[in-house]
Amino acid sequence: MLEKGLEELTIMSETAVNIKPHDGGKHTDANSGALKNDPMTLGTLPVGKLLMEYSIPAIIASVAVSVYNIVDSIFIGRGVGPMAIAGLAITLPLMNLVMAFCTLIAAGGATISSIFLGQKNVSRATDVVNNVMTFCLVHAVVFGGLTLWFLDPILLFFGATPETISYAREFMRVILWGTPVSYVFIGLNNLMRATGYPKKAMISALMSVAVNVVLAPLFIYTFKWGIAGAAWATLCGQFTAFVWVLFHFFSKKSFVHFNPRNKWCSGKILKKVYAIGLSPFLMNVTACVVVVFLNKSLLDYGGDDGNMAIGAFGIMNRVTMFFIMVVFGVTQGMQPILGFNYGARQWPRVKETLKKGIWIGVAITSIGCFLSEVFPDTLSRMFTTDETLVAIAREGFRLYFICYPLVGCQIVIQNFFQSIGKPQISIFLSLTRQLIFLLPLLFVLPKYLGISGVWLSMTGSDFMAFVVAVGTLLFMMKRLGREDGMIKNI
Repeated sequence: MLEKGLEELTIMSETAVNIKPHDGGKHTDANSGALKNDPMTLGTLPVGKLLMEYSIPAIIASVAVSVYNIVDSIFIGRGVGPMAIAGLAITLPLMNLVMAFCTLIAAGGATISSIFLGQKNVSRATDVVNNVMTFCLVHAVVFGGLTLWFLDPILLFFGATPETISYAREFMRVILWGTPVSYVFIGLNNLMRATGYPKKAMISALMSVAVNVVLAPLFIYTFKWGIAGAAWATLCGQFTAFVWVLFHFFSKKSFVHFNPRNKWCSGKILKKVYAIGLSPFLMNVTACVVVVFLNKSLLDYGGDDGNMAIGAFGIMNRVTMFFIMVVFGVTQGMQPILGFNYGARQWPRVKETLKKGIWIGVAITSIGCFLSEVFPDTLSRMFTTDETLVAIAREGFRLYFICYPLVGCQIVIQNFFQSIGKPQISIFLSLTRQLIFLLPLLFVLPKYLGISGVWLSMTGSDFMAFVVAVGTLLFMMKRLGREDGMIKNI
């Protein structure tokens, strides 16, 4: 299905017709006469300016999402207790799995719509928007419903213990009931950015975070809802953003918007979206699998403090995801620029975008490395006052973050191939870091180094994945630079 979907996308790229955007999509600036929120400027404005215009809002949105994840953990850790932090950590792989079916549609739809806009085929981009809405709802009902039905067995499989399962169950029940809202919000927010509205996409994320931060302490401390209060605050924030993105795509003033005359459920579009979205989907699925093995290793080698070790990993995960989400903000800003210019065959602009993105990504994860190596206790005490938990997390921070600066480069390269319609390469690179290197190290190192080996397994995996990513990029650059190989290889 993957190869067939890619082949059909190639045919569409070679036969695309120029269709003018809807009249309602033109926003003329009275002073300059230029089109505002016009994605066609992705092929003309300076790359540096475009990266700032698209990446900064995406970074702000990603930071906001990371902040509310951290705030939730702080409220839960200090308001409910250290076992609640461990229970929340148990939900991480399940959250990754549930979100995998959302990113499958969201990331694939954003990339395909950018490529169609690069070919000036606005009608096909509209088809993508309609279909993303439909498929997000279908995925939410099917996969969210199935997970809710088998919730307890799944949590036990992911490492829940009698002490932690009640917290994990209480949190996930609320999140799973809200999957239709969260899926549509995330799916359409990605499309909002890809179709020329990075600032509005940022606003929707900020709205979600603001509502969550205000309601979480109210629900947890005042209403005494415990860990479920954090989940309800998250869902309320997402519902606010859900309304915002729906309003945008129902408005005919938007450059690309819902159109009842276009396709709403197309098998051909679904194949294309799946083909491109398979990379982030597998990345989330493998992250889910890996966390299961990590939790088991932490329980096995953490001794009497096994649950505390899982809690320490939960703290580290929140911190590392903060910086990774910032890098993802950069890659989200790069995606429409890369997709548009690749579709328009402007290869020098593609290379310039990639080069700038790598430098920014490395800078971000280098800051994360510095803070984690120098101030591990300060970071841990944001989440807990338990000194045992702080001590376990201290060692984890200092061992895991040794190679963290390289992670920014690896993530940018991986998302580069996804953005230009090369999902096979992106999938391979995501599997190297999340699965291919990490699992063997996780089976070997802890046997000799104990719990330190668990942290070093992640460090070694990051280093080897970086080497493979750079080698793959250098090998592919020559092939991608040939004009005949640009669109025909999509």
